[in-house]
Amino acid sequence: MPDTIESLCKKYTNLTDEEIETIKKIGVGLQTMANLQDADFFIDCLTTDETTAVVVAEAKPQNVPSAYKKTVVGLLAEPYNEPAVARTFKLGLSTKQMKAVTQEYANVIQSVEPIRYGDKVIGVLIEEKNADENSEMRDRIRFTDQSYVRLANVLTRLDEEGSWLADCIDEAVILVDMDGYVSYRNKIAKNLYKTLGYTVDILGQPYRCIALHGSNLEWFDQDANYSGIEVNTSDLNLTVKQISLKNNNVDFAVMIRDITHIREKEKELILKSVAVKEMHHRVKNNLQTIASLLRLQGRRTKSVEAKKVLDEGMNRILAIASTHELLAKEGVDRVNIRDVLENIKDNTLRYFLKPAMDIMVNIKGEGFQVDSEISTSVALVVSELLHNSLQHAFDDGRTDGKITIEIQHNGQESHISVGDNGKGFDINCVREDCLGLSIVFSIVKDKLKGAISVSSSENGTVIAFDFKNRIFT
Repeated sequence: MPDTIESLCKKYTNLTDEEIETIKKIGVGLQTMANLQDADFFIDCLTTDETTAVVVAEAKPQNVPSAYKKTVVGLLAEPYNEPAVARTFKLGLSTKQMKAVTQEYANVIQSVEPIRYGDKVIGVLIEEKNADENSEMRDRIRFTDQSYVRLANVLTRLDEEGSWLADCIDEAVILVDMDGYVSYRNKIAKNLYKTLGYTVDILGQPYRCIALHGSNLEWFDQDANYSGIEVNTSDLNLTVKQISLKNNNVDFAVMIRDITHIREKEKELILKSVAVKEMHHRVKNNLQTIASLLRLQGRRTKSVEAKKVLDEGMNRILAIASTHELLAKEGVDRVNIRDVLENIKDNTLRYFLKPAMDIMVNIKGEGFQVDSEISTSVALVVSELLHNSLQHAFDDGRTDGKITIEIQHNGQESHISVGDNGKGFDINCVREDCLGLSIVFSIVKDKLKGAISVSSSENGTVIAFDFKNRIFT
């Protein structure tokens, strides 16, 4: 970790060697803090532009699930997603219990402490916990499947004074004696059965009479010592785990967890996904209808200039439609940028490649996920550049040519270039009324917040632009 901290700080920040050493010392204890607090811990430092922060160190808790599926070291923490981090950097004050959105678009609660070197704030120490868990759930003990047998054995030896442990467990616990009767149940089990409509306490009842999976217990694998099943009853979704013990007159233990909220969220996500797909499908259809009308109008007009304008408008609309077409398939607000560019390439060649021309268009580089806003902007830019190359780069009598679209992505900055081996042009003599390039420059600057470069010679033209992505994979 110290080497990673140093390399990231030297690459992305203005911190001195002494300040970096301070960050490294705090990083040494990061894992201990994560395990102690059952939370994700991070160290962020301001980048050289002092508007965003970069994650230079992380530690995931070993006893509870992390809020992150992948590492975020080296990724950016945007102010609009993590206001607590921005506030602490700006004011130099601690920030407690503020909502934030992770680089994986999960909701978390952040507490942030400034890291100082003298009077200067050189970084922040961040504690994060999943925002979807309420305080009662966070205070309970959680166990992995591998721990159930060990835990159940402990419960068989609890005396009356030690029964508090079973009430701290985030599950209903039932112990069944060798005669098949319930010899113990914790408070969660008692309340669960009351919710299910049982008017009498299950303590002392035959387990076959109160088993949520039915009186037939043959599903339980005696040889495996551990079996689990999901049941639906009284509008509740429950997981029932049965553990063979044969200890202290206890035949087996039963642990029941209410997962109704998880299943409801899954249903909500499915419904939202269907709604999102339908919305993007309709937008795509509407845009394609408009493009078809422009195409029909272009065929009817006798003015070459009017036909050119209509064709360019149709091309821009199809570029936007390509994003919505992919979003309609995915059902989420993100798409793979390479898939978008493949659609752009196919549409542009289909409608604007002259029959006599033999132009090869290649796409290089691995794709990555972007949201719909960035996808639409990138689609418009690449569509304009590809259309310009087809229209102008090879109008000197050549019948063949090559256009290359190259994608580069490093997690923070994304870079796309469109190059051809055409005749080139004088970049100092670009006409001010060139709408296509005006659109390109405007979108890159205003929508993508990036930079654009143009190089051209008699050997061809390369136009490249970069932008910051808001989705990290």
